[in-house]
Amino acid sequence: MPHYTLLRRYRPGQPLSPIIACHYKTFPHMTSSNPLPVPVAAVIGGGPAGLMAAEVLARGGMRVDVYDAMPSLGRKFLMAGKGGMNITHAEPFDVFLTRYGAHRPDIEPLLRGFPPDALREWIHGLGIGTLVGTSNRVFPADMKAAPLLRAWLHRLRESGVHFHVRHRWCGWDDQGKLRFATPDGEYVIDADAVVLAMGGGSWPQLGSDGAWVPLLSQRAIPIAPLRPANCGFDVEWSTYFREHFAGEPLKSVAATFGDVRRQGECVITEHGIEGGLIYAHSAALRNEIERAGHATLHLDLLPDWPPQRVQDEVSHPRGSRSLSSHLQSRLGLKGVKANLLREALSAEQMHDPALLAQTIKDLPLCLVAARPLNEAISTAGGLAFEALDERLMLKQMPGFFCAGEMLDWDAPTGGYLLSACLASGYAAGNGTLDWLRSPPEPAL
Repeated sequence: MPHYTLLRRYRPGQPLSPIIACHYKTFPHMTSSNPLPVPVAAVIGGGPAGLMAAEVLARGGMRVDVYDAMPSLGRKFLMAGKGGMNITHAEPFDVFLTRYGAHRPDIEPLLRGFPPDALREWIHGLGIGTLVGTSNRVFPADMKAAPLLRAWLHRLRESGVHFHVRHRWCGWDDQGKLRFATPDGEYVIDADAVVLAMGGGSWPQLGSDGAWVPLLSQRAIPIAPLRPANCGFDVEWSTYFREHFAGEPLKSVAATFGDVRRQGECVITEHGIEGGLIYAHSAALRNEIERAGHATLHLDLLPDWPPQRVQDEVSHPRGSRSLSSHLQSRLGLKGVKANLLREALSAEQMHDPALLAQTIKDLPLCLVAARPLNEAISTAGGLAFEALDERLMLKQMPGFFCAGEMLDWDAPTGGYLLSACLASGYAAGNGTLDWLRSPPEPAL
């Protein structure tokens, strides 16, 4: 029997809305006396989650329209790829799931539906090869985001997906239809199902501005405040240090907060510190600052040196050499690392060998605030999972599904963000299909 879908909102004899009627299509087995319209799905947000939902819906036979406020699609996706497009991670799946911390119970079902291996196969289906780096991070073979996005958009267009850029969602009109602000004025559309995938509040210049929050809050949808994730932090540097070392990389260091120690590199900024090593701790640091007003991160400036070796080299007689020359010749500490020690210790303390050695291996760095949300790589907070059913449909608003960074979760960089965004889009797309295909509710 030919496959077709039933519209939950329409029953035999019920007239089609003008918007649905204009997209009307019959299947070969239908008769003119009893046609069934093809469901129309509106996807609001043209980032990874929205595009993945659109692909699933199009493959399911839906008419799909994607709306985005920006002049082009996938802008944040392209920005993320400028430093090498980290797609996902090749570590064991059980370890991969731990990266989502307290949000694992919400994210795990989504990732099991579209795990990292399936994501790589999906990319290969676009004609894009992948490679695994030395840190087990997975990248496109050419390390670029643009070819991947071009291939993806081409396939979506070929499958019948329609794109509408410069369409900013403004909520609903009095009849419950979707309102969009466009360069040509307000545009109102109707749809059988809607997928909301509008991102969080980071990088607003690329489209993720959190403008959806008041629209859903007005409908009493529970939303956790949007907060910066994978962000830098403010440090009260001395004027000298700020003027001389802002922009300097801090390489081959380890950072410890609580029981978690990670090794890598970061960057000194005018306001404080940022970079991959800091992002790995950012959720815990942000939470501690919110709780206590500050957080102390501990840096090991020589993570490959055992403490006794550091102590021996610091204590080695230096004769007439200055302390700076001694630290550089015996321990290789100069520039930004040597001056970090001077930020932590007084001039007198710098001449205490035991304290100096201890600080080299365990330099306390007081962080006083997270950088603003619009500077963060990603967003924590968002639409609460308890507001959604297992299909990612809003319980209070049947037919509205949510995906991506607008949901309340966060994760470190390293491919975890993109993996979960795509998995949530995949789940929302399938949830939408399931809802549209389910039998209509009995007429009252």
